[in-house]
Formats: sequence, C-alpha cells, structure tokens
Amino acid sequence: MKLGALVMMIFTSVFGFANGPVAYYLMGYGSIVFYVAAAILFFIPFALMMAEFGSSIKGENTGMYKWLEVSVGPRFAFIGTFMWFASYVVWMVSTSSKVWIPFTTTFAGSDQTQKLAIFGLNSTQVVGLLACLWMVIVTLVSIKGVKGIVKVTSLGGLAVTSLNVVLIVISGIILVANKGQLAQPFTNIMHSHIPSYQGGTGMLSFAVFAIFAFGGIEAVGGMVDKTRNPEKTFPKAVVFSALVISIGYALAIFLWGVSANWNDALSGDTTNLGNITYVMMNNLGYTFGDAIGMSHSAAMSIGNWFARYAGLGMFLSYSGAFFTLTYSPLKTLIMGTPKEMWPKKFTVLNDNGMPSVAMWTQCALVVGIILIASFATPDPSAFYNILTLMANVSMTLPYLFLIYAFPKFKKKDGLDRPFEVYKNQSMTVLIAVVIFVLVLGANIFTIFQPIIEGAGVRDTLWMIAGPVGFSALAIILYQIYANKTNKA
Repeated sequence: MKLGALVMMIFTSVFGFANGPVAYYLMGYGSIVFYVAAAILFFIPFALMMAEFGSSIKGENTGMYKWLEVSVGPRFAFIGTFMWFASYVVWMVSTSSKVWIPFTTTFAGSDQTQKLAIFGLNSTQVVGLLACLWMVIVTLVSIKGVKGIVKVTSLGGLAVTSLNVVLIVISGIILVANKGQLAQPFTNIMHSHIPSYQGGTGMLSFAVFAIFAFGGIEAVGGMVDKTRNPEKTFPKAVVFSALVISIGYALAIFLWGVSANWNDALSGDTTNLGNITYVMMNNLGYTFGDAIGMSHSAAMSIGNWFARYAGLGMFLSYSGAFFTLTYSPLKTLIMGTPKEMWPKKFTVLNDNGMPSVAMWTQCALVVGIILIASFATPDPSAFYNILTLMANVSMTLPYLFLIYAFPKFKKKDGLDRPFEVYKNQSMTVLIAVVIFVLVLGANIFTIFQPIIEGAGVRDTLWMIAGPVGFSALAIILYQIYANKTNKA
C-alpha cells in the first residue's frame, strides 16, 4: 500500500462520528484539548508500537496472543488476549441495548426506547429483553454465514460517513445565515455543563473517552508488511492520520457548537450517552430550518428527518459491526491460542467456518449480563451511561498489556525487525511508562469518579465487575490448561 491508502485505512478504522457528539455533550469545546492531547500522547506512540509488533511477529493466526507470548510469556499472553476478547463481550452487552435507539429513531424521528414500558416492566427492562432477542438473532444468523448481510450493512458505513458531510455543510449554512453567531458561545471552554465532569477528577476521567476515540489502531499493526517502503511510509501515515483525525474531531466538536446551545438543546432529562447523537442531529436539522426562515413546524419536521437518517445509518452500521464482532474476536481467541485450553467442541468449526458451540456459549454469557444490568438499573439514562462507561473501560484496558509488553519485546534477541522506530531502549521504556500511566490513570479516574463525587458505588462496581470477573476466569482457564499440559 502507498501512503494515501494506508492513511485512509487508519482513518476509517479509528475515526468515529458518534465520538464528536459524546465529547461535546460531556466537555463542550474543552474536549478538543483532550482529543489533541490523546493523539499526541497515546495514538501516535501506541500506533508505532503496534506497527513494530506486527512487522516482527508475523504468520497465520498471529495477533495479540502471539505478540504477548513472544514478549512476556504464555500465561500473560492468554490473560491479556482473553481481556481483549472480553472487551468485545462488554461491547456487545452495551451495543445490543443501544441498537434499539437508532432503530426507533429511524421510524419516529427521536429516541422512543424510554417509552417502552409494557406488561408491568419499565423501559430499561423492556430494552434489556429486546437486547437479548437481538443477541440471539445475530448469533443464529452469524452461525449460518453473514455475507449477504454484510453487503447490506456496508450501506450503513456509507451513511455514517455521509453524516460528516451533512454536519459540515449544514453547519456552514447555519453559520452564514446567523452571521457568524455560534449557538454555544466560545467562552470558558474547559467548563463542563455536567456536574460530574466539572472538577479535576471528572475532567481527568474524561480522558478515557479521548483514548477510546482513537481505539482500533492495533488492528492496523499487522499491515506493515503490506506497506510499500514501510520504514518511511508507516510513520508518516501514522503521524498524518493522527493530524487528520485530530482536526476531524476538533472541527466536528466546534461545528456542533454552531447549532447546539447546551442548556437549550441538551439539558433534557431524556438526553443521555445512548441517544446524544440523534438528539444533536435532530437539533441540527431544526436549527437549519429555523436559520433559513422555515416555520416552526417545518423546522421540527426537518429535525426529525435528520434524526431518522442518522438513526438508519447508525443502525445499519451497528448491525454490520455486530455480525462481524459476534464471531471474529471469539474465533481469533480460540484459533490463536493453544487448542488444549478449550473444550473440544469449542474448537470445532461448522460448515460455514464458525465455532458454533463457542458462539452460543458467548451468546448465553452476553444475555446473562444484559439481564442483570437491565433489571438492576431502573433509570434509563443511568443504564445507558453505565453501559457506555463499561464499554470505554473494557475496550481500553487491554492496551495496558500491549504497552507493558513492548519494552520486553524490544529486548528480545533473534527477531527479524524490518520496521523499527524505537531504537533507544531507555527512551522506549520512558515512552511506554508515560502511555501506560496515561491509560491506567484515565481508567482509574473513570472507575472511581462516582465514589469520589459522592454518587455511590454502583457505577464503580459495574465498571470493575467486567475486568475483575474476566481476569479471574482467564486465570482459572489458563491454570486448568497448565495443570493438564504441565506448563507453567
């Protein structure tokens, strides 16, 4: 691949449209500072680390497990890889519930999930049951093969990409129509309108959102050997991508301030981290209609259609990701680790190349977590906020294993290193420590912020339950394997 193709691959793997609305909702214009800092302190150095891993440790089924095994050892590698897999389990728990927000928005023009109380069940419990149904259907279809569905859901990717164009063009028209007047004044930019993100601890906990927004680069690390002149091209692509993505996020966050005054548009009790994208798209359409002189009812209609379009695109995008992530991480875990670690039925692939028994076991696990979460959290906003925080924490924690292993990987002799950026061991250790502390600190502040802010321990317990539970399970599974094979 040439520079342009690699930059596009990195951009599409990392940049997420929904990260902009979330950032603006939580930290306003101040989130731009966090996103730029995350690009410099996390994204660029971490991406180059993954590139070195990918270029030196190659082969079939090579990935995170092999990288960690070569660098540290099999026990560490299995626990780290299992935590990586677990992060997708938590993602499925979160997304299977959130997917109904864009689904209902597509038909109604706004989030209707908080109105689904039926048969004596509140809306959170109904959404939980719908999420379980979604998980079962996706697993059933994925086991039989998803080629046709992937083609349909790829339209969702195009629709979500087009939302960026809509945001830029419509915001530009609104800005001109309003003679350069922003809906949200550009003052006191480091102030959050949400109390839990106003103090120093809250601001630091927001860092995990910034790190999460740059997630996905580890998947590109294996593309180094497919890059033309990688010694020069890959570092350029990473730095250039970081610049493009940072500017993209900064521009998007600024443009949301063109149409959305926080107190007027986002302070409602029904607005949460699950539906913020559709609330802001609805408001963008309404503000556009109002700016060009439409009647109130016509502007409201435009807003609903903007929300419907965003809902359809995000629903199809979620669907495509779901059908892939239902089997891909699980299959990578099972096929990329020693087969002796798993029950024999887990490693058997069906006629479509899917580990069906393992996938149904995964489905049961996800359904169980969804039921516990939905029936234990009656407040819809708290439910979606907890799911988002759980996903952010679980998706960023596996980075700690890779960052910790990197200096050890650099000390290993006998490895072919066709691509090497970190050539000084002391500097390598220093950079790894800085990134490690950054990621760990962001997660610690996120996890313990509810307790520090006096909001209770419930949210904290939810965020640590996944990592602690899956870590314990990984240790048990590896110990059974070690006892069976007499390996340390």
